[in-house]
Amino acid sequence: MATSERNNKILLDLVQQPGNNLCADCGAPDPDWASYTLGVFVCLNCSGIHRNLPAVSKVKSIRLDHWEDSLVEFMQEKGNSAAKAIFEKCVPVFFYQPQQKDCVVLKDQWIRAKYERREFTGENIYFQKVYSAELFEATLWKKGKESKQFLKSTFLLSQKDFTLRYFIKEDSKVPKAVINMKDLNAVFQPEKIGHANGLQISYVDDERSKNLFVYHEDGQVIVSFFNAIRATRLAYLLKKNPTLQEKDLKHQLTPHCLKEGYMEKTGPTQREPFKKRWFTLCSMNRKLLYFKSPLDATERGAVFIGTESHGYSVSEITSRNSRGSRWHCGISLVTPDRQFVFMCEQEQEQSEWIMAFRKVISQPMTPEDYANEANLRRGK
Repeated sequence: MATSERNNKILLDLVQQPGNNLCADCGAPDPDWASYTLGVFVCLNCSGIHRNLPAVSKVKSIRLDHWEDSLVEFMQEKGNSAAKAIFEKCVPVFFYQPQQKDCVVLKDQWIRAKYERREFTGENIYFQKVYSAELFEATLWKKGKESKQFLKSTFLLSQKDFTLRYFIKEDSKVPKAVINMKDLNAVFQPEKIGHANGLQISYVDDERSKNLFVYHEDGQVIVSFFNAIRATRLAYLLKKNPTLQEKDLKHQLTPHCLKEGYMEKTGPTQREPFKKRWFTLCSMNRKLLYFKSPLDATERGAVFIGTESHGYSVSEITSRNSRGSRWHCGISLVTPDRQFVFMCEQEQEQSEWIMAFRKVISQPMTPEDYANEANLRRGK
């Protein structure tokens, strides 16, 4: 067997070993690239980010490229687990570690934080201090409430009173809004916002859910702001739940919605014309929110979703000659107060929505959920 073929076989055997069989940076299965300067196996997408860090990482395909003996020996000595022990030694609980399906800017900044800035090796705690500072300030581009135009706004996170303030004028001393950490969430939404670094901030104001859409051209700035939000949320939750540990609260920091997209809805008598609306379902607050469009600043309405034992259920309904409905894949959501009828464009969308609703319905309700349900029903 030729040396080149032998070396490729050794690498293919190495990548099957536990630890190496998942991408070192996003966890994607079956990585087929490797950084021969860091000693890690990575997926195709993450290898592209590594190529942008030539001073730190150099990559090759473990299947297609020629590997010298010395480089193969280096990969045998290192590997993903050994690298993790060095480059992820001190990752704070609040720092978001992206998965395979996350957007590019999160993966890019995670990789840069690990290998380029070496934020988690324990050598330098500067960045962790920045994220967890009592005050964290960032100037971002924010979408106007009614217009599509993005204008500069200053955002100020405070761990003193667990708030996020933002100012729409440079010299303003009075914030446009003061947002409590209790009901704040942040999720990257590049496709929805139309910018690779687009971030959606959601919060509750006067019992209604509202959205801010922001971005920054510099990926490090927007991801640092995102992680500072997570650090502030963690500090708030620790104060609220003193008996819990950081790791117990990690899933509550910035939860993703279970499902979002367009459906058509009708009114309470089910004789009203169907209207196309943008829906968002979150399992953390058990609410289905609907908006006129994906970039609406304020919800048009909300539906609380409890458990089956409390009178909530979801089912598929057959196509009907619905007034004004262009779509025919129906969903019936029954609550103690009324039946909601939604229409999806495709059967796959219908199936995904039903699965998401059932996931929420199957989750036990917390005391906070009961309070939210009572508030929502009282407000109708």
